[in-house]
Amino acid sequence: MTRIRQSPLTGRIFVLRAYVKVTTKNTGEAKSVASSKKTITYKDAGVDIAAGDALVERIKPLAKSTRRAGADSDLGGFGGLFDLRAAGFKDPVLVAATDGVGSKVKIALECNILDTVGIDLVAMCVNDLIVQGAEPLFFLDYFATGHLEIDPAHQIISGIAEGCRQAGCALIGGETAEMPGLYQGKDFDLAGFSVGAAERGTLLSPDNVKTGDIILGLPSSGIHSNGFSLVRKIVEEHGISYSDTKVFEGCEGTLGEAILAPTKIYVEALLPLLKAGKIKALSHITGGGLIENVPRTLPNGVDAYLEADNWEILPIFNWLQDMTALPPIEMLKTFNCGIGMVVIASPEDAKSVLAIEGAVEIGVVFASDAEKPSCYICSKDGALGQSGPWQTKPGGDQK
Repeated sequence: MTRIRQSPLTGRIFVLRAYVKVTTKNTGEAKSVASSKKTITYKDAGVDIAAGDALVERIKPLAKSTRRAGADSDLGGFGGLFDLRAAGFKDPVLVAATDGVGSKVKIALECNILDTVGIDLVAMCVNDLIVQGAEPLFFLDYFATGHLEIDPAHQIISGIAEGCRQAGCALIGGETAEMPGLYQGKDFDLAGFSVGAAERGTLLSPDNVKTGDIILGLPSSGIHSNGFSLVRKIVEEHGISYSDTKVFEGCEGTLGEAILAPTKIYVEALLPLLKAGKIKALSHITGGGLIENVPRTLPNGVDAYLEADNWEILPIFNWLQDMTALPPIEMLKTFNCGIGMVVIASPEDAKSVLAIEGAVEIGVVFASDAEKPSCYICSKDGALGQSGPWQTKPGGDQK
């Protein structure tokens, strides 16, 4: 029989002894159930605890390399710690973000380039924090796979650590899940979670934006982490290999390497300007592109007017447009098209933003009587693969 006792102090239940007997009807012979059963371990089921422990030991130096003020604990606890006071905050408001890398991980796996998607993971989270006016403080990751292999996992997490160093945030913990049957072969997925902070009263708000403010763009490093289901479809439909070279003009290395260029992290460039009060609004250009993300930073009563001829359309986007025959409006809704971050500043402060490497003035905020803000984009020189002038109306139509 099994006997249990409840602790009067904690309410926890302790098993004192569990012993089961089975008596056969014919002989009365008693035997242990366990002795008649085949032993099946967790490892037999596909989960290797020892491999998980070994991975934790391998990544401890990576986490330590991301330490910053407020975070100096080692991995291994039940939760990550962060000291806001030690980080210099007096009356902070916390801002949280979570994101993933999407089907870009599938291409990384096929190309066996695993050390960049971790940077993508961090970037997708911390860039969403900085646009709120918050300084990224710490990061946690979730890595799930069907079969844990230590070396590939270490490469992935090394990329996460690199992203954290670029963003100035600490990798204070994470979760590795080995789930055979749910993921096939070497398949894996990533999710990231980041928390930032800003002093009360300093967070960015659409209400800061006024008619006449200048819209500036910071260049992307490539496709970043959106639109990869379409990218994979292009490769499949056209019979292209990720190992092909010189696929488009300006393509250095293989197509896979060009596609997997990690998402740019804008924290280091923007944080000093935020603290100096030089920025009114920011927009991280992810899914939905410029068309859908810029209006999220605008108040009612204004629209954004952008000129696509003012920034460089990276060659990879011209290639994507050529492969898909998408009109400019669809390209601008699907990809960042060369602008990874949009900055809105007063005319007086725009000069400070232009000091950021690669920053360009791309538009202006103007008054509108529309029900909600929109982003209006035009080209006189036929950018994005369409000859002659074109424009998108507020609301996303094209004429």
